[in-house]
Amino acid sequence: MTDDLLADRDSWLTSTCSIARALDVVGNRTTLLLLREASLGTRRFDAFARRAGVSEPVAAARLKQLVADGLLERHPYREPGQRTRDEYHLTRKGAELLPVLTALRQWGDAWAADEAGPSIRLEHHDCGAAVHARLRCDAGHDVAADEIAVRPGPGLRRSGPDAPTAP
Repeated sequence: MTDDLLADRDSWLTSTCSIARALDVVGNRTTLLLLREASLGTRRFDAFARRAGVSEPVAAARLKQLVADGLLERHPYREPGQRTRDEYHLTRKGAELLPVLTALRQWGDAWAADEAGPSIRLEHHDCGAAVHARLRCDAGHDVAADEIAVRPGPGLRRSGPDAPTAP
């Protein structure tokens, strides 16, 4: 049944696709740039807007959505003589996007960087070695793209009234 199910991918419903659902949350340029900034330590609204290169209204709307989606949380702060404002910090859910951002950066370094090279490098602060995103199985093996087997997951649904679900 597994081979038949994989052979008939046109019958798979995409409503349970994890990639599609993730893109519903982070799938636009501004959101990814704001998450990049948060992962690099940006905390304050004006710095987010400036460093992401977006208008303040766009930054405000996206930061609000990132808070609503649970990727950032607001923390109030107040400088002397000023009104109370919010800083933004990555939540655990937001921090777990770091491998995704690292993989995008790594791909961009290889295929889209300026001739001079990438604008930043990621290094392990303890030893100075470069940090990379890698595909690795739970047994600890590095896995090449052509070594990945696709299997139906428990949330796979098929279209049609008599369509079976994944085992």
